[in-house]
Amino acid sequence: MGSGTQWNPPAGSWASSAARRRNMQAIKSRDTKPEQLIRRLVHAQGLRYRVAAKPLADLRRTADMVFRPVKVAVFVDGCYWHGCPEHYVPPKTNSGYWSDKVARNIARDRDTDQRLAEAGWTVLRFWEHESADDCALSIAATVNNLRPDRR
Repeated sequence: MGSGTQWNPPAGSWASSAARRRNMQAIKSRDTKPEQLIRRLVHAQGLRYRVAAKPLADLRRTADMVFRPVKVAVFVDGCYWHGCPEHYVPPKTNSGYWSDKVARNIARDRDTDQRLAEAGWTVLRFWEHESADDCALSIAATVNNLRPDRR
């Protein structure tokens, strides 16, 4: 797009500008730094897992880490996108859209938790700002306690 050319968003786009669109498209949905750090720590404890996998085949949602044999799904939620009570700050621009988006994400998270629990899964959710060491210890303890050979 050359200079002087006015940017028009594609049909159905939420982007208020070309720069905003590029910025939002660059945000990762998986392999974030908090996820990677927690995964490294859990792996160092000898645990193996699936990354960005569907816990249930008929559920169109993925967990950040999935331990299938013991039915544990781990989610590392971003403070902004999942409405952290400590760190979420409502946006100043296009606030109606983004606040509704975060509210839908929170509702989807609760629905995911309920569906997985009904299917016999243990759901562990952590905020991106939580200590990776504490998260990894909690994950390892839960997985190890659910192993049949450890009961």
